[in-house]
Amino acid sequence: MGAGSRRFNSCHPDSAARRGSCRALQNHSQSFQESYAVKSAVETLSPTRVKLAVEVPLEELKPNIDEAYKTIATQVQVPGFRKGKVPQQLIDQRVGRGYVIETAVNDGLNGFYQAAVQEMGIRPLSRPEVEITEVPDPAKKEGQLAFTVELDIRPEIDLPEYRGIEVTVQPVEASDEDIEKAMDELRGRFGTLSPVDRPAKDGDFLTIDLTASVEGEEVDSAQDLSYQIGSGTMLEGMDEAVTGLSDDESAVFETKLAGGEYAGVDAQVKILVKAVKERELPEVDDEFAQLASEFDTADELRADLAKQASESKLMDQGVEARDLVLDKLVELIQVPVPQSVVEEQLEQHFNGENAHSAGEDHDTEEHRAEIRTNTERAFQNEVILDSVAEKEEVGVSQSELIDYIVSTAGQYGMEPNQFAQMLDQSGQVQMIVGEVRRRKALAKVLEYATVTDTTGAAVDLSEFVRGEDDEDATSIVDAADASDEADDMEASATDAGDTATADATAADTAESTEQTEEATEESAAAAQEPAATEQTEEAAEKPAAEKPKKKPAKKKAAE
Repeated sequence: MGAGSRRFNSCHPDSAARRGSCRALQNHSQSFQESYAVKSAVETLSPTRVKLAVEVPLEELKPNIDEAYKTIATQVQVPGFRKGKVPQQLIDQRVGRGYVIETAVNDGLNGFYQAAVQEMGIRPLSRPEVEITEVPDPAKKEGQLAFTVELDIRPEIDLPEYRGIEVTVQPVEASDEDIEKAMDELRGRFGTLSPVDRPAKDGDFLTIDLTASVEGEEVDSAQDLSYQIGSGTMLEGMDEAVTGLSDDESAVFETKLAGGEYAGVDAQVKILVKAVKERELPEVDDEFAQLASEFDTADELRADLAKQASESKLMDQGVEARDLVLDKLVELIQVPVPQSVVEEQLEQHFNGENAHSAGEDHDTEEHRAEIRTNTERAFQNEVILDSVAEKEEVGVSQSELIDYIVSTAGQYGMEPNQFAQMLDQSGQVQMIVGEVRRRKALAKVLEYATVTDTTGAAVDLSEFVRGEDDEDATSIVDAADASDEADDMEASATDAGDTATADATAADTAESTEQTEEATEESAAAAQEPAATEQTEEAAEKPAAEKPKKKPAKKKAAE
C-alpha cells in the first residue's frame, strides 16, 4: 500500500458524545491509547485548524500486523490447514505482505490518530482528512508508518475578567392586572363547560370535525376534536373560520397543513362545528380558596398570587440580565468559528430527515443566513461557557444530571426512564453533561454581575442563580432554552452547540455519567408526578372534589 490521501470515519470526542454510531469506534481506539507510543507534531494553520504529523514505529504497528494475520487467516483457504490456522509465511505468499501491512494500517490508523490528538491536547471538531506519507517496507520488514492529518479544532481563548460585568435591565413591577390574570387562570382550572345556543366567540370551547383537501382530493380528516377559540393550537386561520358558527354549521378556509405527509402544503380545510360550550368560572371567595389552594380565605390566596407575580417579574429581569451578560461576553471575546461547524449545521437543517416537513419555502437565502448566524452565535456561547466552567472548576453532580433529564423528558412528553435510555443508546449522555455544566457556568457569571434597572435601582438575582449549597445553577438559566422563539433557531443552537467541547467535561463528570442511567431509573418513579395540563372537556365539566395538598406552584419564566 502506498502513500495517499483519505478521509476516514474517525469520531472526534465531541461528535462521539452525540452520535451513537461512532461510540464503538471511539471506545475501541481509546482502549489502546495508553499503550501507543507515537511521535506527533502539530502545525497551526489557523485559529481553528491544525495539521498533525504522526510517526508510528514498526514495533507499535506490530500488534495490528499480528491481528491482521489472524483476520486474514480466517478468510483464506489453504489445503492442509484449517481456517484461522494458516501460517504467516503462507499468507504472505497468498495475499502478499503488502496487503497485510495495508490491513494493519487501516485497522490501527484511527487509534494512532486518537493517541496523537490526546498527546497534543487538541479538541477536534471535524472529521479528519488523512494523508499517509510512509508505510513500512513489506520486503525488508522495516520502516515506519507516517501520516498527516488536517482537521478543525476548538479554538483556545483567553478569558477576560468577567467578574463585575455591568448590565442594565428594564424595571418591572407586578400590576393588579397580572394578579387578576393569575387568578383567572386558576379559576379556569376549576371552571365548568356548559353548552350554549349561540354563535361561537373567542374563548368558547368547540367540538369539531376537520377534513383537509389538496387540489380537490381529500388527504386527511379528524373527528370530535376539542378546540378553544383563540388558543392557536391547531391550524392558522381556524379561529377566524369558526368564530360566528353555531352548532351543525360549517365553513371552509385556506391554510398550510402543519404535519404529516402534506406538511407545509396549501390545503382547503372544511370545519364542522358539532357543539359550542362556554366556560363558567367560579366566584373568588373563601370557598374557592379552600378548593383551589391550601389557603382558607380569598385574601390569603390573592396575596400569594401577588407574591408569585412579583417573583415572575423578577424572573423576567433575570432572563434579560442573563442574555445581556452573555452578549457582553461575546463582545469581549473573539471566538473564531470553523466553517465546517456552520456547513454541517446547514446540511443537517436543509437536507436532514425532517427538512421536507418545513415546506417549499424553507430553503431561502434569508433562512440560510439566519441559521448561519444562529449557529455561529451558539458555537461562540458554548466555547466561552466551557472556558468559564473550566476556570471556575464547575462540576455536574448526579442529582443535577437527573433533574435535567427528568425536566427535558417532560418537555418531549416522554417518561424519564425512556428518555434516559434513549440518551444512553444514542451516546448523548456526555452532551447532556456538557449542557448542564454550561448552564451552571452562565449562572456563575450572572452571580458575579452587577445588575441595575434603568432607574438605577439594584436588582438582586441571588435567589435565582445560587443554589442551597451556593453551587447550583437554577431557574433563570434553565428558563433560557425553554423560551426560544423558533424551532429553527432552537435546532441550530442545539446542534451547533453539540459540536463544541464535550471532552472538556469528562474529568469532572465521569462518575456522574457512569451512574446516570441507574440513578435515573431509581428516581424516575418519584419524579414522574403528573404535570399541570389544560383541562379536558370532561375534567372541566366536573370540578375537583378534593383540595390540593399544595398551594399553586410558582410561575417560572420557562412556563
